[in-house]
Amino acid sequence: MLLAAVSLTPSTTALPGGAVIQSLINGVDYWALIASLVALVIGAVMWAVGNQTQNMQQSSAGRRAVLTAVAAAILLGAAPTLINFFFTTGTTVK
Repeated sequence: MLLAAVSLTPSTTALPGGAVIQSLINGVDYWALIASLVALVIGAVMWAVGNQTQNMQQSSAGRRAVLTAVAAAILLGAAPTLINFFFTTGTTVK
């Protein structure tokens, strides 16, 4: 049995609303970066206050918040590159 060859070429103009969806994604990414910044500042304050007051639980929670905010910002920035890399890698599979 012969299978029909299919192809995939993503395009923002292929369907109506593609540009709107792209704009929406850009807006969500912006708000996620703002949330990461807020989490980083709050975590840094918690970490500093916890260290100054010898409160190890607060210090540890602040450190985790800082690391989580940094990881989230890295993933937000790298997301398009990661998706494109894996999509391109997937298209080379034969």
